Amino acid sequence: MNNARVIISTHNTLAALGLKKLLSEVFSTDVLVVDESFFNVLSTTTEPHLFFVDQDTLVARLPFFLPRKAKTVLLLPSDQSIEDFRTINITLTESQLINEFNSLLEAHHNKDKESTALSSREAEVLRLIASGKTNKEIAQELNISINTVLTHRKNMTAKLGIKSVSGLSFYAMMNGII
Repeated sequence: MNNARVIISTHNTLAALGLKKLLSEVFSTDVLVVDESFFNVLSTTTEPHLFFVDQDTLVARLPFFLPRKAKTVLLLPSDQSIEDFRTINITLTESQLINEFNSLLEAHHNKDKESTALSSREAEVLRLIASGKTNKEIAQELNISINTVLTHRKNMTAKLGIKSVSGLSFYAMMNGII
């Protein structure tokens, strides 16, 4: 996964630097090692593909990481697991760690490709949003319920990370939907 953006936040500086070196050299990723204060100023436009964090960081910033479960990887000193979070046992050998990171980065890369593709119906709803139609007008034009329109909007927001109508309109223009 070339050009992946990764953020590492752990209280173990040596582990963070070793992980940064491994990810940078073996997987050609852009890696940033940060402390917990970084999460106060993180912009959604510069949000990385993955976060590697220790348990202390996860607990301290749980409200930040809960909506980002799919992007968060816990660095644990055992085969222990935490529900809904991916984990990596940091006591594995170097070759085992490389295999784990390779699987993780490839799976996340494939998921990114799939998750950002809009369905044809979502693209149709997006086209109507960008043309200035209200939810009610979209529902009438497509002969669907308002709840279905809202569901499509919610799915588009989740896939694209864009919440505003102007942002969705800009995305539609830049991607040839309108």
